[in-house]
Amino acid sequence: QVQLVESGGGLVQAGGSLRLSCAASRSTFSTYGMGWFRQAPGKEREFVAAMSSSGDSTYYADSAKGRFTISRDNAKNTVDLEMNSLKPEDTAVYYCAGSSFQRTGLAYSGNYDYWGQGTQVTVSS
Repeated sequence: QVQLVESGGGLVQAGGSLRLSCAASRSTFSTYGMGWFRQAPGKEREFVAAMSSSGDSTYYADSAKGRFTISRDNAKNTVDLEMNSLKPEDTAVYYCAGSSFQRTGLAYSGNYDYWGQGTQVTVSS
């Protein structure tokens, strides 16, 4: 079992930045592909960004490209999501997730085995 704990959410004005962090409980963190998803009120959970287990491949939703950056530190068992130029439509609960898929299929929520509890991001206009 892997426990994931997100932090760093909050309220920010449009155009601002936030950095989300996710800490994993297991030392086998480096064997998991990691991703960030989000869910806005009344909407389905959607993919935001993911990174392969080794950190050499990244994947982004079109809405995140050029604004968000995913990174991971396998020595510290953490994965971060740097979010810049935030828009009101980025408002959602953001979830960190871990997958036994190390490289492929990381854009699909069904391929993830572990989920954090989520952290709220609210972008005001």
